[in-house]
Amino acid sequence: GDVHRTLLYGGIFAYPADKKNTNGKLRLLYEAAPMAFIVEQAGGKAITGHSRVMDIPPVAVHQRVPVILGSTEDVDECKEFFDKSTDPKLKERCENRLKGLVTA
Repeated sequence: GDVHRTLLYGGIFAYPADKKNTNGKLRLLYEAAPMAFIVEQAGGKAITGHSRVMDIPPVAVHQRVPVILGSTEDVDECKEFFDKSTDPKLKERCENRLKGLVTA
């Protein structure tokens, strides 16, 4: 429902990683990737905070990823905050996701 509203009226939908869910909450294969595909086809963007959701190779059926999706402008603005982060652990987790390395 939230993504549908974002498609209709604009804005941003986010389930970022946090201390409890360091790999995010939504499952890549049957939650994050399908939503990312639809949003990108509609002209928006879908990222994990660091990279495109659709660039992450699935390595497990229940693999979880952070998701930030919506209009290109809103997602770009949100990504600027991630780019300014100096947390080495955050950067490492993001890079490992792209390499297909999943941490517990």
